Amino acid sequence: MQYEVKALRGNEGLLLLLLEAADANDAAVQAQAQGYTVLATRAKQRWSALLRRKSRFPLVLFSQELLALLEAGLPLIEAIEALAEKEDQPDARKTLTQIISLLYEGRPLSYALEQLPKDFPALYVATVRSSEKTGSLAEVLSRYIVYQTQMEGVKRKVVTASIYPVILAGAGGLVMLFLMIFVVPRFSHIYADIGTDLPFMSMLLMRWGLLLDAHWKLFLAIVSMLCAGLVFAALQPGCQRWVEQKLWQFPALGKRLHLYQMARFYRSLGMLLQGGMPIVAALQMVSGLLQESMRAQLALATASIQEGGSISRAMEKYGLGTPLALRLLRVGERTGRIDEMMERVAAFHEDEMARWIERFVKAFGPLLMAFVGMVIGVIVVLMYFPIFELAGSIE
Repeated sequence: MQYEVKALRGNEGLLLLLLEAADANDAAVQAQAQGYTVLATRAKQRWSALLRRKSRFPLVLFSQELLALLEAGLPLIEAIEALAEKEDQPDARKTLTQIISLLYEGRPLSYALEQLPKDFPALYVATVRSSEKTGSLAEVLSRYIVYQTQMEGVKRKVVTASIYPVILAGAGGLVMLFLMIFVVPRFSHIYADIGTDLPFMSMLLMRWGLLLDAHWKLFLAIVSMLCAGLVFAALQPGCQRWVEQKLWQFPALGKRLHLYQMARFYRSLGMLLQGGMPIVAALQMVSGLLQESMRAQLALATASIQEGGSISRAMEKYGLGTPLALRLLRVGERTGRIDEMMERVAAFHEDEMARWIERFVKAFGPLLMAFVGMVIGVIVVLMYFPIFELAGSIE
């Protein structure tokens, strides 16, 4: 498989290599063996021209490459120009060109990023703005890369854990659909020709089969419309908020969603505090990460802190911390390492979420398999039950 490798070597500047390798690590090793300093590797997209779609700006990759160029000694504008020259995505190259134009006008980097809110979130802009006061852009980029990698790791665990149940439910649904549309109608015609009396449940199933056989096109059209409607509804912000509110109402699931938001909240807050941002401004910046019902509580906590109250007491009073989080916050206030304690709170909640997801998948997978098997088994038994009765009567 071919891999694209962005690398540096001597005075040659930023280069884009195309290597044949087994995986991304193998491609990086090959480039390093040729004397290159590897910045990033990715698989070459062969069907990108046919399946081209509007892609988001690769923020983490941009941060990694910019960090490598800055650490190599390049000035900021030259580093971004080098990234723009080798960028093969038109949208990303346009974004980088706009940043370069604003930098040449004498604008700071944070101002240039702020003009592109679709590509650079407010949290990223805030971290860059804090670095401009201390001159530690490389350190801030490194911290953001770690932050984003950790947050993506949590999402990846959730997605990975969801794959097996989704595949199992999809396969079971397709099998049941096949039985109801193709198999049951055939048995319905056979029993109708024989004219034997059927058990009540088998009779209902066979009548359903005859109905599907007569109107199967309408049935498939209705199913397709329902699926399309569900997909369309899932993409609507209002529907997403409604579903989120309903999920929060389930006690067990609502508790886990609360933990996930607390982990994201404290990790983002700790990163901003490490970058030198004042606590009140940092709290206002991360308020968008919380559910709407919790934002009012955060506003009250922010006001309490602004009036001189301690962080731990404000979080405890307005329900923005677990018992463990409050203990660590108190320790951080006494030792002056509140940002480090917030990172530890986030790590603890993320580990707890990962353990819960693992336990849930181990329990839910077999239960879902048993349910799907039971439904399919009932359909099969109801189809063959009249045959068993007929065989018994012949004997």
